[in-house]
Amino acid sequence: MTQLILLSGWGCDARIWRPLAPYWPDDLDIKAPDWPGYAGRLPLADPTSLNELADAMADDLPADAVWVGWSLGGLLAGALLEHLPTPRALVLLGIGERFVHPQGVSDTALADFRRALERSPTAAREHFLRWQLGGEPDPRNAHRTLRQLLDKTLPASTAILEAGLEHLACLDNHSRLNAAPCPVHRLAGTRDPLLAPEVLAQADQRLDDAGHCPMLSQPQHLATRLANIAAQHSSDAERAEPTS
Repeated sequence: MTQLILLSGWGCDARIWRPLAPYWPDDLDIKAPDWPGYAGRLPLADPTSLNELADAMADDLPADAVWVGWSLGGLLAGALLEHLPTPRALVLLGIGERFVHPQGVSDTALADFRRALERSPTAAREHFLRWQLGGEPDPRNAHRTLRQLLDKTLPASTAILEAGLEHLACLDNHSRLNAAPCPVHRLAGTRDPLLAPEVLAQADQRLDDAGHCPMLSQPQHLATRLANIAAQHSSDAERAEPTS
């Protein structure tokens, strides 16, 4: 049975993936671990350390699995390729080699948001959640779904949220992904408001009528795409197994 590991983005815990639950095929083993510091999980001593993050996530990110990283989750998963055994494949959902981009979320816009987080973490997170929903076909309904999944309580401490923004500002996986030790799939909503047109054009699969949060607006289509990718690499693994 193929294992699919779902990794959440900034300001959201693993509950964000629940809308996909009714649509998974029976031959997939779905895991959605929270990042350290989220949803009651112990934080890292240094929340910006990739070495510490790799140690903490080693059991959650096995090699015999397909990793799916959404937004910041994809950025971190790409960086962890250098620190953990190679997965069957990596799926980047709504993220490129970097988060910041002159035609997407600029350095200036992210710096402004970091200052807003310092002033009022709860208000800043709420603004970010609404911002990333802007590309969905029905943003109000997507926000209502999100509110049913996540409460208004911050899912992590301000220090953890600030560390996540540091990763969004600084992590660059260009060289890591160019020399990736496993297949890398890039999946994006065609209306993602956080992606520059250049980054969207690089996606090898696109979800029509979806923005940055297709798990809210297109859960069945997203689950089907991810299941198909997992099935592809399940077949690859079976072909690679030696016969007796």
